[in-house]
Amino acid sequence: MDDQFNDFDDFDALEVAELPEPPPLPDVEEVLRLLNSDQVMERTQAARAFCELQDPRAIPRLLELLADDCPLVRVGVCYALGRNFCDGAIAPLIQLLEQDWNGYVRKGIVWTLGNCRDRRALAPLISSLRYDISAVRLWAASALGQLGAFEAIAPLIEALQQDPVAAVRSNCAWSLGRILPQNPLDHHLPLYRQAVQSLTHALNDEDLGVQTDVRDTIRRWGDHHMTHILEQMELQQGYCDL
Repeated sequence: MDDQFNDFDDFDALEVAELPEPPPLPDVEEVLRLLNSDQVMERTQAARAFCELQDPRAIPRLLELLADDCPLVRVGVCYALGRNFCDGAIAPLIQLLEQDWNGYVRKGIVWTLGNCRDRRALAPLISSLRYDISAVRLWAASALGQLGAFEAIAPLIEALQQDPVAAVRSNCAWSLGRILPQNPLDHHLPLYRQAVQSLTHALNDEDLGVQTDVRDTIRRWGDHHMTHILEQMELQQGYCDL
């Protein structure tokens, strides 16, 4: 047994695996050219490349490609605009969010709007949280947290209470954990009572992941009343946060 432990003390005998080098980034000039290709797959590859690359010369063409007939191109463009953001992208992205039939495209738009943190996206993101498919609602919930707007609190509480998908409820809790500390609620406001009721109920959510995110939200919020409720519940349950 001692010999086995001695082997580990001899660091010279250990082989350290070298991490592979990341692949080189695509050539910007070539990718800019491919954005104008007649071939759908080349336009798709070029749009995806600008999810990693940043070059302001790509932005005018990316905005044009929001109207591309191929949804694969539009998806890539939406994410690329999240990397190559310009103020002029907000309005066309919001318009496309309201009109595009493809859920993957709408998901990409919501992700980009969250990254842009522009208040013009507030109402469209709330609408997506309420009415879109689950994959889009998931990102809309977290995007609203990135915006950090007071007006998002009520819709996030509503979705935390009502959304049938646990991952959406978790993201709602996460976003509330970002917004509530920045926007203190007066204890006499109906919205404060609604937040307390919703978070208290969600502490017993059927999904453990939601419960964990709600606990984190309450701690981050720092409201004394909610912190007391959490502590009492954890004492009763013998909860241990490792």
